[in-house]
Amino acid sequence: MRLVLRQDISSLGKRGDIIEVADGYGRNFLVPKKFAFLATEGVSAQAAAMRRSRDLKDSRAREEAEQVARRLVPVVIRVNAKAGASGKLFGSVTTHDVADAVSEQTGIELDRRRLHLNDPIRSVGTHEVPVKLHADVEFRITVEVAAD
Repeated sequence: MRLVLRQDISSLGKRGDIIEVADGYGRNFLVPKKFAFLATEGVSAQAAAMRRSRDLKDSRAREEAEQVARRLVPVVIRVNAKAGASGKLFGSVTTHDVADAVSEQTGIELDRRRLHLNDPIRSVGTHEVPVKLHADVEFRITVEVAAD
């Protein structure tokens, strides 16, 4: 069954792509949930317009992400937290805390889900936090945790 995707689906493709799927999957899942519609002969122009729109949005989002990266990479974000004498924090610094500190210190609003910490920060010192704002734009910000 040939379908045109209405939105990005990670395992199938992006918005506007013409895909070939099993009849049951298309008929019972993709079409009823409005994730895709049948690809007839007249639909190819509409699919091409969807792809152009997607590419334009993607390029704008990439440019915006690159601008944010250029502004954040040279900056050191400072976070104050309560710590013991040995430098171990009583709590931890999470992505939410880092996103709030970035917003306060630079005025740039970051979604905490774009910050990728494997484990929360639990010690005083300088830490690198990976940020992925776009599929093509990934960078690290420097976070300095100081004892409060």
